[in-house]
Amino acid sequence: MTNPGDQLPALRASDAEREQTAEILRIAAAEGRLDVDELEERLGSVYALRTRSELERLIADVNPERLGQGYAVAAPRPPGGLTVKEGPGGDRWVISVLSGHERGGRWRIGPRCTVVNFLGGSDIDLNDAELAQPVTELRMYSILGGAEVRVPHGVDVRVSNFALLGGNGVELGDEVTPAGGPVVHIRLVSILGGTGVKRGRKPNKEDRKKQKDLDEAEQQGELEA
Repeated sequence: MTNPGDQLPALRASDAEREQTAEILRIAAAEGRLDVDELEERLGSVYALRTRSELERLIADVNPERLGQGYAVAAPRPPGGLTVKEGPGGDRWVISVLSGHERGGRWRIGPRCTVVNFLGGSDIDLNDAELAQPVTELRMYSILGGAEVRVPHGVDVRVSNFALLGGNGVELGDEVTPAGGPVVHIRLVSILGGTGVKRGRKPNKEDRKKQKDLDEAEQQGELEA
């Protein structure tokens, strides 16, 4: 006979399953199953939960597809790389005067957002942003200041820029974006300052270390050759 005290403990969740759960929640928000506040609350729980069953309960009401041992499998991310949830609300101003600002993670941006950097700077990260309209205009004014804008892959980004006694840098590459996705217009105006626009997420400390090691290894190989 089986002793009730001999029951196996619940299976612990892996890091990969936590990442998968987080992606399912982001997709659910893109589909309108979760609002921004609900998404932030659930994402905050993902990395605190210990077992697979707890993760399954976290997404049980928002994920329509389940494959293999009851664990949910993420659907493809919607085209464009950004969530568009049409409606009111969203940040319209980010102002840095003798100070700095960082806007990143899950945040909602209005159809037109103006960023002013006067003797200050700001980091604007759109990789996890929610857009209030499919077409978004981001105006960046840097006067005796600077800024950096990070945009995700797969998004149609169009940049116009003006610089006086300063400079702007745009590094978007030759990436071809899918049709029908959101469009972000970035208008840069810099006076005695500058703004950089780049694709992808900002490298963390570990990524920078790996890149440094690769560069040093390549340089050593060239010297030995």
